[in-house]
Amino acid sequence: MAQSLELLLLQFLMPDNEARQNAEDQIKRLVRDPHVVPELIDHIRSAKTPNVRQLSAVLLRKKITGHWIKLPHEVRQLVKQSLLESIATEFSPSVRRASANVVSTIAKYAVLDDEWPDLLPFIFQCSLSAQEDLREMGLLLFTSLTETIGDSFQPYFAEFKFLLLKCLQDEISSVRVAALKAVGAFLESTHDESQVVKFCEYIPSILHYSRKCLSSGDEDIAMIAFEIFDELIESPAPLPGESIKAIVQFSLEVCCRSNIEISTRHQAIQIISWLAKYRPNALKNHKLIIPILQIMCFLLTEAASGDLDDDLSSDRAAAEVLDTMSVKLSNHVFTPVFEFASENSRNIDPKFREASIMVLGLISEGCLEMMKEKLDTVLHIVLEGLRDPEQFVRGSASFALGQFAKYLQPEIISHYEKILPRILRSCQDASDDVKEKSYYALAAFCENMHEEIVPFFDPLLGKLLASLQNSPRMLQETCLSAIGSVASAADKAFMPYAGAVLELMKTFMVLTNEEDLRSRARATELVGIVAVIVGREIMEPNLPPFIEAAIFGYRLECSELRKHTHGFFSNVTEILEDGMVRYLPHVVPLAFSSCYLDDGPAVDINDSDEEEDEDVVGLGAVSSDDEAQDEPRVGNISIRTEVLDEKAAATQALGLLALHTKNAYAPYLEESLMIMMKHSIHFHEDVRLQAITGLKHMLTAANFFLQGHNVRDGASKMKQILDSVMTIYIKTMNQDDDKEVVTQTCMSVAQIIKDLGYFAIEPYMARLVESTLVLLQHMSACQQVEFDSDVKVYDPGQNEMLMDAVTDLLPAFAKAMGSNFEPLFAILFNPLMEFAKGSSSPKDWTMVVACLAEVARNMGAPISGYISPLIPFVLRELDSPSATNRRNAAFCIGELCKNGGDCSLKYYDDALQCLYPLFEEESEPDHAVRDNAASAVAKMIMAHQDSVPLNQVLPILLKVLPLKEDHEESVPVYSCICNLVLSSNSQILQLVSDLIIVFVQVAISPLETREVKLQIGGAVSHLISIYGHQMKPILKSLPPAYARALAAIVPKS
Repeated sequence: MAQSLELLLLQFLMPDNEARQNAEDQIKRLVRDPHVVPELIDHIRSAKTPNVRQLSAVLLRKKITGHWIKLPHEVRQLVKQSLLESIATEFSPSVRRASANVVSTIAKYAVLDDEWPDLLPFIFQCSLSAQEDLREMGLLLFTSLTETIGDSFQPYFAEFKFLLLKCLQDEISSVRVAALKAVGAFLESTHDESQVVKFCEYIPSILHYSRKCLSSGDEDIAMIAFEIFDELIESPAPLPGESIKAIVQFSLEVCCRSNIEISTRHQAIQIISWLAKYRPNALKNHKLIIPILQIMCFLLTEAASGDLDDDLSSDRAAAEVLDTMSVKLSNHVFTPVFEFASENSRNIDPKFREASIMVLGLISEGCLEMMKEKLDTVLHIVLEGLRDPEQFVRGSASFALGQFAKYLQPEIISHYEKILPRILRSCQDASDDVKEKSYYALAAFCENMHEEIVPFFDPLLGKLLASLQNSPRMLQETCLSAIGSVASAADKAFMPYAGAVLELMKTFMVLTNEEDLRSRARATELVGIVAVIVGREIMEPNLPPFIEAAIFGYRLECSELRKHTHGFFSNVTEILEDGMVRYLPHVVPLAFSSCYLDDGPAVDINDSDEEEDEDVVGLGAVSSDDEAQDEPRVGNISIRTEVLDEKAAATQALGLLALHTKNAYAPYLEESLMIMMKHSIHFHEDVRLQAITGLKHMLTAANFFLQGHNVRDGASKMKQILDSVMTIYIKTMNQDDDKEVVTQTCMSVAQIIKDLGYFAIEPYMARLVESTLVLLQHMSACQQVEFDSDVKVYDPGQNEMLMDAVTDLLPAFAKAMGSNFEPLFAILFNPLMEFAKGSSSPKDWTMVVACLAEVARNMGAPISGYISPLIPFVLRELDSPSATNRRNAAFCIGELCKNGGDCSLKYYDDALQCLYPLFEEESEPDHAVRDNAASAVAKMIMAHQDSVPLNQVLPILLKVLPLKEDHEESVPVYSCICNLVLSSNSQILQLVSDLIIVFVQVAISPLETREVKLQIGGAVSHLISIYGHQMKPILKSLPPAYARALAAIVPKS
């Protein structure tokens, strides 16, 4: 074999392609035999040409894993000894490197099994050798081994630390580079925080060497240094302040030097971005925020050269830093950034004017509360930018307005009268870039508008439709998006334009060229929006060609188009409901197809040394036994977000199809449930969110089908589905790390309890209450924060929606269980009341009040045990500056007094006194607050009439009637009044004239229910039957229309 293999190796290196191919085929067969190993070792040691020695080492690396366990002990020893000799004595760097790669492969087995005690001493010996090439090779071997047996180095940490520090100061540049790479590799492999901290001792040497290399034009060393800093920053270890300061100073030096390569500067800015993300408190504590902001704002003024990659440009990277810092350090970012913007908005240099506006848009997410306080000034700067002579400044202003519309809600909407005309003018700008950003701003702004848009609607839509038909294709996508937002805001005012817009969309929904598909996608989305606006009656006859086009478009291999196709079907399903049944066989398979797509992360594998070997010798076709077991070092990971968006849209569509077609969806139910369950633990939160919602819809469809159609074992199957769904929901409440997903889960649980009742959910109540308790105590996974974060575990703004959903669970439990909820409420009460403390926000206080009111209403009498700590807190809320807080407090007082029994009596006087200002129009302008105050008094009268001074209270109560806004309180208010009338209460009878006027207004109101009107009619009938003589002049004085309305609700005798 020896002669045969040697000849084949030589033949493989010949330039003759035919001979080379023949040799490769035979080599492939030979290397399958374990006996090839000693032969390859022999060639590594003794072959005359370096290429043969290198080729032998490469072949050995590729096949040694499969053969190692089959080799006898003496052969293994020979292999290990020979490879170390090759590294120590070989004069060819490529052969030495190839041998080192074999050592790394074998080490993961031999070292871990204690079969190679000589290896680590050998590495030390090489790294301290007098020969510079051996020092370099020892360090490279150390670097390679950290990826496979890094844990084996841990007992020798002190020795390696000394070794690496010494080599970082080596006089030979290649050794210093190898030492730098070794530091990075060790940091990546270690999980010991104390070791990470000790590595900070290397930072001065690393920075000194990096600065020296940058001065001589060698930027690769700085890139390696930045990789090391990245590892340090992302580690949870507490880094010394001096290390953070040194890293920041060096990074700022690099990113400011325009003569350095853009990729190096970008990496320096990325280090600042990671520090802002992972260690914001360190930046704050060491007074690094202002220097960073000054440099980042300045970098925004850089003009990127046209031949540079935009993704690497310094201004774009600086923008990312500013965005991150505004989120993580908002209180420390706004003032200096605002000063920069104010000082430079009129700068003679247009790049500074652009930066002053751009930076305001960038920080609007993180600094939203402070920006709202300065909104007039901020808007003045940005709106002036829309009139700038430079198009890139105008584009920056349009971008900023889009950001404001997204983040500065609802305050920004109040400025619509001055913003909309400016955006409309910008949509007609000569620059396509400005137009595109203006469409984006318009779409974002109109998303949160309603009837306010109507005065602007005609010119807005007219110009958008004209632009759509006359713009290049690149602008049509954003223009279509803007039309959709404007149409949604205008709602029924859009109806006259619907036909023309739908006709125009037909031309877009038949486009098939690849460059046109994104416009087709937006047109598909717009048709769905129009369908929702015009409704089923008008839309259903016109839908078939659009549905046909949507189904055809799905096949065009465009993820964006498929996403909007699913969105279109979601919208159509919501208006057609059961009318969607005939399309199920066509639409459901499309959604299934998208749900089964591979998420497809694109991964760059860093295996450069081994690939270099194979490129040199051309052995890429020889398979490696180690490929199935290796976990190669992963470089950049980029998730295909378009596929994820498509998958989320498809998941949403399946849920809505199930919800609205119910029984007809039965053939697809089982597969859909499997998809929802799988997606509920998907790595991306958008997909999980739609799956959590979809599971609730599947449950609704299953309940309708299995319980309502005498399906065999229907109840058992329903129980099985419910069990799966509730298990997922309970796990999600505790373990999911996304607040929006957990919020939706809580909302779904509350709806299930409402739909199915206590009997169905009783087996899960203990775990549901436990999970709710965890959320109230801020201990769920989604409420945890990154180390060193400036965001508290409980942040009122960030957690508002989540905690609203959590506190809505308590009333849902109470409604299902009634008075039996009290033992569970006792568990949740104290954690809930933590939100009522003075350190919490007004939004927290009213959240608690609203929750308590609903619990009191649903739980009933057991609330009496909580009256003493609750009523004083709720009474204070009656004096809140917020109308929402006062409204909830008034409602809560009514429910506590109604259900609190005798325990509430001692608070009646205080309650009436605190409620009184809410009846005065001068002190209480909000109708809903007055309505709830009236309801509270009515409930107090019905609960304990003798404890209410009716002679004083009734005139004030009647003065605010009829109810103006909150007609849900009509039943308690008018029941109280009517009961007093029917019992011939003397105090109410003195107010008959005023009472009849109130009754008449209720009778003519289209907002009041028939039930309320008939109850009032009964009271009027009672008054006529008992006090007919006195009633005649009162009734006779009524206008004819009022008299007829009243007569219509009085029972006929």
